[in-house]
Amino acid sequence: MWSDPAAAAALTSGDLATILRAYRAANRLSQEALAAVLGYDKSYVAMIETRKRAPGDVAGRRHIARALGLPFHLLGVTDPDDADFAALVQFGDSVIRLAEIARQSGRVVEAVNELWPLAARLEARAVEGRLERETLLLLASARLALGVSLGTVLPEERLTGAAVWTGKALVLARHLDDEVFLVTTLRMHGNELRKAGRPRAAVARLQHAAALPATTAAHGATLTLLARAAGDAGLPDQFADAIDGCRRRLDAAAGDELLLNAFTLREVHARGLLALERPHDARRVLDGAAGNPAAPQWQVIERVTAGEVLAATGDHAGAEEALTQAIAAAEHRRLPHQLQRAIRAAGHGQLPSVARAGRSALQRLRGLLSPAV
Repeated sequence: MWSDPAAAAALTSGDLATILRAYRAANRLSQEALAAVLGYDKSYVAMIETRKRAPGDVAGRRHIARALGLPFHLLGVTDPDDADFAALVQFGDSVIRLAEIARQSGRVVEAVNELWPLAARLEARAVEGRLERETLLLLASARLALGVSLGTVLPEERLTGAAVWTGKALVLARHLDDEVFLVTTLRMHGNELRKAGRPRAAVARLQHAAALPATTAAHGATLTLLARAAGDAGLPDQFADAIDGCRRRLDAAAGDELLLNAFTLREVHARGLLALERPHDARRVLDGAAGNPAAPQWQVIERVTAGEVLAATGDHAGAEEALTQAIAAAEHRRLPHQLQRAIRAAGHGQLPSVARAGRSALQRLRGLLSPAV
C-alpha cells in the first residue's frame, strides 16, 4: 500500500494526521473502521486527523506504527531493530552492486550468498508491512538480483524458483513509478521464464519491455533476450526482427554490454536458428567472427551451443571437442544448467563418453552446491 505515490508523499511528510488520512483513503476506511484497527474511539481518531490531539508518548506512536505497518522512525520513535535495519538499508545498494559484479565475473555462488541475507531481512520487514517507498525499491532490486543469480546457479529442475523471485520483483516494479527499473525487471523476468520452460510467456514480457522507452544499449539487451525467447518459442518472424534490431543497436551503442555485444549476439543467433530447425544456417553463423565474451559464463554457453550445432550438422569430432570444453568450464564456474544442456547435446549427438563425463561433473557439482542453495 505504501508504494502508492500519494501514500508515499504522506509518509514523507511525517505528519500523523496526513498519514492517517492517506491510510484511510488507500484502504477505503471510515474513521470508525480505522478506530477499530487502532483500538481507539472514533472521536479520538477524528481529533488526531484534525490535529486537535496527538499521541505524545512513545508507546502510543509505536502502537500506531505497528498497527498501520509503518517504519517506527516515520512517527519520530525508534524500535530496537531499527538501528540494525537502517544500517542494512544504507549498504543495501552496495551489496546488490557488488553481487552483480560477482555474478558477471563468474562468481555466482558468492553473489547468491551475499544477496540472500539482504533479501530475507527485507522480506521479513515487508511481511510486517513496515517498508516505505525507498525501501520497497531496495526490496524489488534485491528480489531481482537474487532471482537472476539463482537462474545462473540452479539446475534446470529448480529454475522455476528463479522465475518466482524475478516475478516478485516485477510485482513491485509495476507500482514504483521507475520506468528504467521496470524495463530491467521485465527483461530479466522474461529471461527466467524462458529458462523455466515458458518461452511464450517470456516473449510477452520481453515485448512489453521492448515497447517502453530505454537507452540504445538497454533496448538492445532486451531484443537479445527477445530473440532467444522467440527462437525457443518457434516464432521465426519475431526472432528475425529481434536479431535485426540487435544488429542495429549494436552498431549504435558504445561500450561492451553483457547482453549487447558481438559474441553474445552470435551465440543467440546460432542457437535460435538451431531451435527453428535451421542447423546449417546456425553453423554459418558460428563460423563468423566471435569477438570476446562480456562475462565468463557466456563462453560456457557458447561452447554448449557450438556443440549442439556441430552435432546437428554431423561434425561429431568438433561437437565432442566443444562439449568437453563446455563441461570442464561449467563445472569450474558452477553452472549446473549449462552442464545439463551439454549432457543433452552429447546424448543427441551420440557422444556417450562426453555424456558420462557431463553426468559425473553434474553429480560433483550438485554435492558442492546443495548446502549453499
